[in-house]
Amino acid sequence: MGKKIVVITGSPRKNGNSFAMTDAFVQAARARGHTVTRFDAAMMKIGGCHACETCYKTGKACSFDDDFNTIAPAVLEADAVVFTTPVYWYSIPAQIKGVIDRLYSLVVGGKDFAGKECAMIVCCEEDDMSVMDGVRIPIERSAALMKWTVVGEVLVPGVLEAGAIARTDGCAQAAELAEKF
Repeated sequence: MGKKIVVITGSPRKNGNSFAMTDAFVQAARARGHTVTRFDAAMMKIGGCHACETCYKTGKACSFDDDFNTIAPAVLEADAVVFTTPVYWYSIPAQIKGVIDRLYSLVVGGKDFAGKECAMIVCCEEDDMSVMDGVRIPIERSAALMKWTVVGEVLVPGVLEAGAIARTDGCAQAAELAEKF
């Protein structure tokens, strides 16, 4: 039986490398019978967490009403969450970081969301694999805190210009990741 998978992207480049890998994953996941809901965070209005701890006081995940309140219910209903993003300045891009930070609202709101599976698809310009640690480690630690199981990660170095991913097996790896759900 297929799973409900939420994919959250962090790139503003629709023709970029992480989008290409995301598309490969989504197609493979759907072919395996999974239901995939995709949120392109860079094309949405999502601010950072205000640390007001008024989460769910208005009936929505965040009292500061923006597009995160569309993502939160989907995450709660999902069996799995996949984060796909490039590395920006050795870290998580702001476009997706707001989503990750605001998952805190689920904790403050007392929501039961443990037991999900998660994965990440990450690429970066440099050839040094450790460059992706600035994305990989925070997502792994966040998953552990939320009691999610990391079922896989696709980490592709050495891609910057749009289309560079075609010189790698990144899209194939992303498609194979769908088999882990």
